[in-house]
Amino acid sequence: MQEQHPHETAILVSKRTMDIVVALMLLAVAGIGIVESNRMGFGWEEGVGPAAGFFPFIVSVLLAIASLYNLTMAILKRDEDWAEDFVSIVGFQRILMIIVPLILFIAAIHYIGIYVASALFIAGFMIAFGHSSLVKAAAVGIGVPLALFFMFERWFLVPLPKGPLEAMLGF
Repeated sequence: MQEQHPHETAILVSKRTMDIVVALMLLAVAGIGIVESNRMGFGWEEGVGPAAGFFPFIVSVLLAIASLYNLTMAILKRDEDWAEDFVSIVGFQRILMIIVPLILFIAAIHYIGIYVASALFIAGFMIAFGHSSLVKAAAVGIGVPLALFFMFERWFLVPLPKGPLEAMLGF
């Protein structure tokens, strides 16, 4: 059995911490929903029925109650289950290996268009994670955006963001 290094099993964030963070975030969302429902009116309008904010108000109150319960449980409960890791340092590094290229892909769409950015993104992932050959990655990386181009631009007539290559080709 291979021995693990301490940094591979080190807890970056615990389940308890994440439960508290998520409960607080949902409580904030519920608070916004309650305030906005109140602004729109959440009462019963005679002859019409519930006002526009009635159902959002009910859902927001229920969300607030559930969030307060989860927050209380996360703060008060001291089980070992709650001390387990939500994500370890190694797990977070793996998540970043997906998130960083995705952010770059999204940013690249603005400058080089969705089709070229998609071709690079798909081919890059096939090479980096699928260990595919350069030829296979290039074929799929070019083929998929090309198919999407015809589907969206020609058949559905839905224009997607284009870059300088498409402009050079007259699209």
